[in-house]
Amino acid sequence: MANQTAEKLEACAAALRRHHFEAEVVKDTETAFGVMKAVVEAERPQLVSFGDSTTMRATGIIEWMQDDGRLKVLDGFDASMPYDERLEIRRQALLSDLFITGVNAITEQGTLHWLDKVGNRIAPVAFGPRKVIIVAGRNKITADREKAEERIRRIAAPQNVARHPGFRTPCAKTGVCMDCNSQDRICNTRMEMLRCWPDKRVLVVLIDQDLGL
Repeated sequence: MANQTAEKLEACAAALRRHHFEAEVVKDTETAFGVMKAVVEAERPQLVSFGDSTTMRATGIIEWMQDDGRLKVLDGFDASMPYDERLEIRRQALLSDLFITGVNAITEQGTLHWLDKVGNRIAPVAFGPRKVIIVAGRNKITADREKAEERIRRIAAPQNVARHPGFRTPCAKTGVCMDCNSQDRICNTRMEMLRCWPDKRVLVVLIDQDLGL
């Protein structure tokens, strides 16, 4: 089983590379941290930011960047700040040198898939920052686009809502996407990244662990 999982991860990484992404397969979050730290040190960004991701946070990369005196880190998720100020910081993240976040699903064909509420996680991935790092556990890999969308609706979206007790959506009660029209709906903007341009602008770090939503 372990060999099959490893082969699946390597095959997914190979598909991503064919689509001009940079891709690395690592065994755990500690190794993923080392890969991302090396990128930060090689790129020497002056301004860095991130989109919320439980997988990304599990690596410890955000704390390390915030503690590094050489980096200016835009944190749009500081709960002590008013929401309008947090939104403004997330907007500024579009001009960061390096952006780090997660992803809802990755297909075996080498494409990336998201569904977002605000769009601050996906907009910088599409355009703006010179370098982007995507970190994902093996559980994010799906057979194809249809399965990717199914994973987002059945797993990622309802579980993400469950992280925010104040959100009033049908899936908060049922655990199943109802394609609602709630003001708290988090499924507002869909993005799929089919190819990477420029070549290797986006690094995808695949971790051989079940992580994130």
